[in-house]
Amino acid sequence: MRFLNDSPAFDLTYSDVFMVPSLSGVSSRLKVDLSTPDKIGTTIPLVVSNMTAIAGRRMAETVARRGGVVVLPQDIPLDVVETVVQFVKSRHTVIDTPITMKVDGTVGEALSLIYKRSHGAVIVVDDNDRPAGIFTEHDAVGFDRFTQIRNVMSSEMVTLHESLSPQEMFEKLTDARLTVAPVIDTDSRLVGVITRNGALRSTIYRPAIDKSGKLLISAAVGVNADPAERAKKLKQMGVDVIVVDTAHGHQVRMLKVVTEVRKAVGNLKLVAGNVVTVEGTRDLIEAGADIVKVGVGPGAMCTTRMMTGVGRPQFSAVLECAQVATSLGKHVWADGGVRYPRDVALGLAAGAANVMFGSLLAGTYESAADTLRDTNGRLYKESFGMASNRAVRNRTRTESAFERARKELFEEGISSSRMYLDVQRPSVEDIIDQIISGVRSSCTYAGASNIDEFHDRAVIGVQSASGYDEGRAQDTSW
Repeated sequence: MRFLNDSPAFDLTYSDVFMVPSLSGVSSRLKVDLSTPDKIGTTIPLVVSNMTAIAGRRMAETVARRGGVVVLPQDIPLDVVETVVQFVKSRHTVIDTPITMKVDGTVGEALSLIYKRSHGAVIVVDDNDRPAGIFTEHDAVGFDRFTQIRNVMSSEMVTLHESLSPQEMFEKLTDARLTVAPVIDTDSRLVGVITRNGALRSTIYRPAIDKSGKLLISAAVGVNADPAERAKKLKQMGVDVIVVDTAHGHQVRMLKVVTEVRKAVGNLKLVAGNVVTVEGTRDLIEAGADIVKVGVGPGAMCTTRMMTGVGRPQFSAVLECAQVATSLGKHVWADGGVRYPRDVALGLAAGAANVMFGSLLAGTYESAADTLRDTNGRLYKESFGMASNRAVRNRTRTESAFERARKELFEEGISSSRMYLDVQRPSVEDIIDQIISGVRSSCTYAGASNIDEFHDRAVIGVQSASGYDEGRAQDTSW
């Protein structure tokens, strides 16, 4: 990356910069390979942050199927983590997990489950796990919540065989004018469901998989208790990437923990952070980190900068930390500050190998929080920052009431925020589509066919606030 003019003497956020187009020989966005330089297995530069209200098994499965990876939070009990890891590793790389019910279930039960997946269908199965009917929210109109689902489901279904290719599934759904259908095996047992968009996406994205062909998953550890032992157990469970996470990553305790975790997990990919300086990046890498998380204070749910004055504008932080990481043969992840797809492209231009997302994905079907409905009928999820009072209470639940009360006094994040589901983009896959199409286009503007080339060829300029405003669509919300 190079600056269009002289490098500024002050630090920059994503909003402060823009990219100018260069001579390009890349003829199509689909010819851009977005496999990440950090070699963890992700085929798009998207990592979901270890936020309790966001990173769960539905998110992990869906994101990995499209090429990214989810980091499970450090405050989840190990037995729960193991259940989630086993679940994600058992998922199909193309076919989505169904929501299932028996024929004697009720409409109320079906409606309580239907918003846990974006495909919007409940598959009613018999005692042999064969599809007996399909239920959508529209089928509930005119029936009370105690009506048995056998009386409202549609028993005339189009089923698709698992041996069909994604393109063949798409074409059959299109011919039948359907958006979703059950997928069955040779014994007519339910395998999962597929949507038209899901089949189409499977021809564009490549799943993030491990050496055994199973979906990728990551998990975090903190710096307290026994992080090395926890990391060792996570590796035994099949976790592919370990993240050592704390708000202030450049501290003696953190460096000691990274060294201990490195010994415990061997050659497993190890991420550590967060830092925003050259020195912090170098020290974490020398302690044993393969990848350094960069970002202090740019997150939408984070109040660290306003509470403490500590942090750094994200573009400059990523730029400088990536330079020293590259010189040491390692990588950085840009963690936080993403508001629009442009910010992802700019983070990659600055040198990030992957970009982390949190609150941007909170208001989706797949986020871990329960789907709620406000008094106007709008669907929303409740989200909170990982340094908030609410998060601290979760992490310290095994401590004494006195110690918990002391720690809850020091919060640096929002404890509750309603994240409404966008009617047009209610699924994490919808947001992934926007982000990745934007990044692919950015690469073509730079004349780059992959992320490394994009970083080398990107030309970045500095703009005023009015310059940024000029680039926004006028009289409309993004």
